[in-house]
Amino acid sequence: MTDLSHFPITRKWPARHPDRLQLYSLPTPNGVKVSIMLEETGLPYEVHRVAFEHNEQLSPEFLSLNPNNKIPAILDPNGPGGAPLPLWESGAILIYLADKTGQLLPAEPAARYEAIQWLMFQMGGIGPMFGQVGFFHKFAGKDYEDKRPRDRYVAEARRLLAVLEQRMSGPGSSRSWLMGDDYSIADIATWPWVNNLVGFYGAADLVGFSEFPQVQRTLAAFKDRPAVQRGLNIPPRPGG
Repeated sequence: MTDLSHFPITRKWPARHPDRLQLYSLPTPNGVKVSIMLEETGLPYEVHRVAFEHNEQLSPEFLSLNPNNKIPAILDPNGPGGAPLPLWESGAILIYLADKTGQLLPAEPAARYEAIQWLMFQMGGIGPMFGQVGFFHKFAGKDYEDKRPRDRYVAEARRLLAVLEQRMSGPGSSRSWLMGDDYSIADIATWPWVNNLVGFYGAADLVGFSEFPQVQRTLAAFKDRPAVQRGLNIPPRPGG
């Protein structure tokens, strides 16, 4: 049996199944990227909820794995060369899991880099900008009298949705997924954020979501996938 006891994080979140990949996460847009990926690939894993309401992300045990104190993070007991691999940053984890399983990332080099390009588009644009819309529309920022910061991020969110709309419209006919017919880690990264923008953040009217029919179509197809439906609530929300 794999021994993970020398990793401090396992002192706070003991591994009941140390032979399985350990996931430390929450059901947020970044967190569910990894749970959906694991559900899609069928890779055995064990999930641990990092309770932000108790500041567990700031605990020495969690910081020993991710000094950036963000979820998700993983500890794979069967990493490269058979050695355990700790890893954080959701985009890096998606690429790693795709390479590990040989799934959801094209093998052909040009298509591989195109998929990674769209993954980086989510990481650098959609995630940060949609998150700012959420702050200024749903959370503390909604009480700011000056609406210029909110409007700036709303405008940028609309621009990013327009980029997705154009991509999903495709040349001459609509695409099924960001890479055409092939579902990939680019989709697993992107659509949870779109879902959060119009769902949890309640910003559909604010960003004019009805103006992006191809984005709506693809989001609906994404949410119809059984692995997505499971992954969106992993780890389960309290009471969920």
